[in-house]
Amino acid sequence: MSASPDVLTSQAVEPAEAKHLPGDLAMWFFILVELAAFGLLFASFAIARFLEPEAFAAGAETIHAGAGLANTLVLLTGSFFVARAVTAIRAGGVERCVNWLWAGVASGVVYAVIKFSEYGQLIGDGYNLRSGTFYFFYFFTTFFHLMHVVLGMIILVAVALRCRRGLYSAADHRGVETGASYWHMVDLVWLVLFPIVYVLL
Repeated sequence: MSASPDVLTSQAVEPAEAKHLPGDLAMWFFILVELAAFGLLFASFAIARFLEPEAFAAGAETIHAGAGLANTLVLLTGSFFVARAVTAIRAGGVERCVNWLWAGVASGVVYAVIKFSEYGQLIGDGYNLRSGTFYFFYFFTTFFHLMHVVLGMIILVAVALRCRRGLYSAADHRGVETGASYWHMVDLVWLVLFPIVYVLL
């Protein structure tokens, strides 16, 4: 039996599920500001490298590309965990969401441990912010990013605690999306920073 014209018309005009920006709009403005700040840092780094190519090439020989690659894999894994947390809460899996968020926090801890180990080895070899233009930009830029990783971890912890208290659900999970959006921004910045500092020099 075929559907009536009224039913067909209703189905034709029924709007598709509305698309929305994940998370809170204020967080996206904050993310854009942060991306602009990192953009200025990267541009300054590129200009300094152009002005002092030999010094930057020599400096690149002293940093640890293996540590940078390891941290790239760690952050990519962390972003996978956080993405899984968003998927879980959208499906109503509060406990699974919390567990994935804690896994994301753990990835941030691993990143920080690797980064501080890298700093410790470089400082032990006699390099610091005052060792030259390359080292100034290297330490400043990577530490600035590390502070964003730490802030991302704090945000994920806060979201996980609120989620455990039942403040997020399949119907209301914008807070989880907001925290995830910030974490993915931190990951994205590193994916730009890593080749600029560790690979292209």
